[in-house]
Amino acid sequence: MVPHLTTALTGPLHELEAKFLDTAPDIERWLRSQWQEHTPPFYGSVDLRNAGFKLAPVDMNLFPGGFNNLSDAFLPLCVQAAMSAIEKICPEAKSLLLIPENHTRNLFYLQNVAQLATILRMTGLDVRIGSLLPEIDTPTPIELPNGTTLLLEPLRRTKYRLGLDGFDPCAILLNNDLTAGVPDILRGLNEQFILPPLHAGWATRRKSNHFAAYDEVADEFAKLVGIDPWRINPYFSVCNSVNFHERQGEECLAANVDAVLTLIREKYAEYGIDETPYVVVKADAGTYGMGVMTVKDASEVVGLNRKQRNKMSVIKEGASVSQVIIQEGVHTYERVRDGVAEPVVYMIDRFVVGGFYRVHSGRGKDENLNAPGMHFEPLAFSTSCSLPDCCQTPDAPPNRFYAYGVVARLALLAASLELERTEPEE
Repeated sequence: MVPHLTTALTGPLHELEAKFLDTAPDIERWLRSQWQEHTPPFYGSVDLRNAGFKLAPVDMNLFPGGFNNLSDAFLPLCVQAAMSAIEKICPEAKSLLLIPENHTRNLFYLQNVAQLATILRMTGLDVRIGSLLPEIDTPTPIELPNGTTLLLEPLRRTKYRLGLDGFDPCAILLNNDLTAGVPDILRGLNEQFILPPLHAGWATRRKSNHFAAYDEVADEFAKLVGIDPWRINPYFSVCNSVNFHERQGEECLAANVDAVLTLIREKYAEYGIDETPYVVVKADAGTYGMGVMTVKDASEVVGLNRKQRNKMSVIKEGASVSQVIIQEGVHTYERVRDGVAEPVVYMIDRFVVGGFYRVHSGRGKDENLNAPGMHFEPLAFSTSCSLPDCCQTPDAPPNRFYAYGVVARLALLAASLELERTEPEE
């Protein structure tokens, strides 16, 4: 279920990892029962933070853009999981249209698109790539840094279907998170599967909805394995009416920051944790590490200077920020050589298919690592794929990564609940 990996790890022995090992059969049985009741998203990636005393997801991406950062050894797992997903959704599928972000200048992102297309082709699908960019009006080859070429083609819309010239696909896979909104060309496609669904995009999705669902999942799971749910779940709160440029909502922000910090301090005192509590204030919609700030005292969010207000006011595609989530900050004790690191776990369907470390040598253990200067370290197989090894210590690589895979799948389950509950009425 989860790759057996080799990576140089440092960090404290996890009591949590030992608990997961002891209850692994119960965990797998419980997760299997959950997937009988809920449909996982087609794919997703989860940012985790490992503080030794706590292992928790801090973000869930339903349009993952880093398949190029996975080790090549993960390719068989990716293909098998993609086959499973496609067979459930459209068993007769022969062709698929992949729609990427509008990042024609970001060649590393386009390598992700190329890798994703490779995975899907290995499932037996005819895969072509259609661009939402109006300037792509003829088939446009783009040379990639790894020596391959990616062909972007202009989309062609009929009344109820979307495709390319001479290409009428069974399904459409979005690798575009729709931060700028849902384009008209994607609306009203009544005869094709769109994966993930349009309401999974950041035009409508909110992180607070996801973590509200995760609260429920974490509580039920914690009862199953006999742990305090806080050990796998960050506290959070929300401010709904914020305008950083106009300094509106500062009182709400300060009050919520103080409330979450108070809860964290109480837990740190309960467990004898000698660390400085902090929260992360971030846009309730969006990704790419934009609209994020680390806060250790409520006074820090009152009277922000112009540079801080500008940073927090907009996210990707120039979308403005009016709602923020105040999330408990989780320290990371993982390091890769000279950099602070956090694991990112990739999933297709309900299966963990790989991951990598996001590493930043210029940031601290209590800072956002999704920032300029970061790099990625793929996680490599040790012996193909195996379950956790109970003969080794809880923090041995196969066991630590088993714990990562468990928490990542909890976040994926929360995403399935979130999508069920936010699905628009017909």
